[in-house]
Amino acid sequence: MDVLVSGSVAYDRIMDFPGKFSDHILPDKIHMLNVCFMIQDLQENFGGTAGNIAYGLSLLGEKPTIIATAGRDFEPYRSWLTKNNIPTKHITVINEEFTAGAYITTDQSDNQITAFNPGAMKFSSRYNFDTVNGENSLAIVAPGNLDDMVNFSNTYKKKKVNYIFDPGQSLPAWSKELLAEMIHGSKIFICNDYELQLTQEKTSMSIEDIAGRTETLIVTKGELGSEIIRKEKKGLKKVKIPAAKTETVNDPTGAGDAYRAGLIKGLLTSKNDIVHAAKIGAVCATYCVEVYGPQNFHFTREAFQRRFHAVFGEKAF
Repeated sequence: MDVLVSGSVAYDRIMDFPGKFSDHILPDKIHMLNVCFMIQDLQENFGGTAGNIAYGLSLLGEKPTIIATAGRDFEPYRSWLTKNNIPTKHITVINEEFTAGAYITTDQSDNQITAFNPGAMKFSSRYNFDTVNGENSLAIVAPGNLDDMVNFSNTYKKKKVNYIFDPGQSLPAWSKELLAEMIHGSKIFICNDYELQLTQEKTSMSIEDIAGRTETLIVTKGELGSEIIRKEKKGLKKVKIPAAKTETVNDPTGAGDAYRAGLIKGLLTSKNDIVHAAKIGAVCATYCVEVYGPQNFHFTREAFQRRFHAVFGEKAF
């Protein structure tokens, strides 16, 4: 099955702040905020939602198609993707721009403050969907170019492609109408608990309303695991998926994208068993948080199977 991953390709500059943001932000002075956080480390990593999800899928034995844009500084990233057997044919290079860049500062409580330069992401990826077969494709619409997110979700509905809608950091940019339109008809609407609350506020919809517009609502909750919510005749059906235990926690950057990669792998291999797919997502995320950077984790199929069995007592795939 073809896996279409749209979103961003970006360089992540990850910084560590050896304290807590809350100790340096005065709530009664938030209207005149002027703070400086002295960091203790800086690392540049390959990132972006599409790149991160595709990387996780490659470790899981898939060969996804990335649909995104990049800038004139893309070559090191292209080499990295190629090395990991990820096609780059449909990443459009905008020579007048730099590749998108995220500047992420993480404190000791794993809170993050991010500044993001869209760069080449300001341009549409111009992907041609003429050869896409709805019965043989699975897609995810992750945060990226805003026009692409709207157009792709509409195209997937027209071509009857099952798609996961993942608005993430793009949520503040959407109107009530467009956000509701992209959720409607999706196979899965996935977000974290904060993003779910923001979605409710922007759309004036209840959780039941949202669940009625998508086949499945998945809410990730960090160390508290995730929750699968479906609307049935008798009301909402909720299934909690525990977080998989990690050997250590170093950096949460990209863990959500790793979860999505595992989720997609599960949908491809477990005959749409959404609970089992979410468990694969949970285990995949553990590998990411154990290292710094969203594409610096590694595992073999055998190692993944062992960890999955240790957590859930069954085979992953």
